[in-house]
Amino acid sequence: MNDGDIGFEVLATAAYKGERVAARRLAGRSQLPESDALLQVLTQAAGAQGLPHLLAERSALRQRDEQRRVAKIEEKAQQLALRKQRMQPSAESWRGWFDGSAHPNPGQIGIGALLCGPAGERIEISRRSGHGNSGEAEYMALTALLEAAAQAGAQGLVVYGDSQVVVNDVNLGTQAIAAGRGAKGLEAHRARVVELMESMGTVSLRWVPRHRNGDADRLSQQAIDRTVCADRLGAASDF
Repeated sequence: MNDGDIGFEVLATAAYKGERVAARRLAGRSQLPESDALLQVLTQAAGAQGLPHLLAERSALRQRDEQRRVAKIEEKAQQLALRKQRMQPSAESWRGWFDGSAHPNPGQIGIGALLCGPAGERIEISRRSGHGNSGEAEYMALTALLEAAAQAGAQGLVVYGDSQVVVNDVNLGTQAIAAGRGAKGLEAHRARVVELMESMGTVSLRWVPRHRNGDADRLSQQAIDRTVCADRLGAASDF
């Protein structure tokens, strides 16, 4: 095949961006068709090896680039699938949700937690837990959940909470905690939670938005509501 028989699309596909720009400039200066100008530019770039060799070389390069691109896409898809698989608890896993409330903040603490097992086990926690702030309330709820899970012999526990402060604090890691990056004033609570998690083996703690933590929130609010009712009854009995 003569160089002149090579179609413009083949040349344009093989050309680099700078070569296409050079061809357009050449066509403008010399009044050549752009296809002829591009043919001249690529023929000059090919040198002694010849244009067919240049086109074959660049075609092979494009194929390798495409293969690498496809491989990267497949690798990302596999990583995403593995991540989703890890995030999805197995049928044998226990799952738990926790929430703590302080009314006002700081104030009376109510904690709520729900623990569900693979065989239909369901443990609800809803109780008062003294006075403190919202961070302490969340930690107390998580602690109560883990203690109940340990007593129930829960395995492969996945715990969900809507407190980013607590979830991030627990998941910091020992090096970050040693560097003083943990939440201030909650060190004792974190130490207790970490101790419980380590004693139970594999425990995963994950954040969820509040609307996906409804049962635990309801249980914590019930504890506060019972406190309010008890206080009102106590006040009424004084008359």
